[in-house]
Amino acid sequence: MMRACTVDELPPGESVRIPGQPAIAVFHTEEGELYAIDDTCTHQDASLADGWLEGCFVECPLHAALFDLRTGMPTCLPAKDPVRTYTVVVDEGVIYVQGVAGEDAA
Repeated sequence: MMRACTVDELPPGESVRIPGQPAIAVFHTEEGELYAIDDTCTHQDASLADGWLEGCFVECPLHAALFDLRTGMPTCLPAKDPVRTYTVVVDEGVIYVQGVAGEDAA
């Protein structure tokens, strides 16, 4: 598992970018759900962590492509390809992302 941050460091409605290959964006929705996806929009090189979070969707800040955080699927153009999703685990107040290629064994 890859450590993202503590729950206290990621208030509802916010996101955090975890650098790496690939970079991961972790989102904390207003409803209290946590999601992790590839940070780079599949339409063009833009950080989704810098996008606008609304419910379970994030809007790319560059061309307004909208991605479902639950599935990674784009819901409108210009993006056509999904982003990869990851499992999020909270352990003792720390947010971890599972399934990242090249991650250290936990």
